Amino acid sequence: MSDYRDRIEALAERAREDRREFVPPADSSDPDESAEERALRYCRDGVGEVVAVYVEARTGEYAPLDGEDMAAMEAALNDWLELYALCHGREIAAEFTVREVAETVIETRDVVESARLLTGVPERESGVAWRASPRNS
Repeated sequence: MSDYRDRIEALAERAREDRREFVPPADSSDPDESAEERALRYCRDGVGEVVAVYVEARTGEYAPLDGEDMAAMEAALNDWLELYALCHGREIAAEFTVREVAETVIETRDVVESARLLTGVPERESGVAWRASPRNS
């Protein structure tokens, strides 16, 4: 059990709750939050939080994360990336690793841009989406 278990479990539960409560933007009756605002929230408060825990555990006084921790973080991360895409009207099957997303966030210094690059949503003006990977670095 890692030192981060409680934080990871809270993130995983929040992601599951966001997934359960998700209403497609076209069907939403919430006048206070646009689809774009929800997409940004999923990135910043979801994806960004998972990346923060991962980076914190991997830097400074190294804290090992076990398989259960990594699986919970990846499930949460991929849930939020899928919800991000759904806010833009696209359904994807996200299968990213925490490391892959963290490296992209560190490279771009922007969690929203990282989500766009990784998912291809929304598409770039040229219609070509770039997917971050070690081959593209």
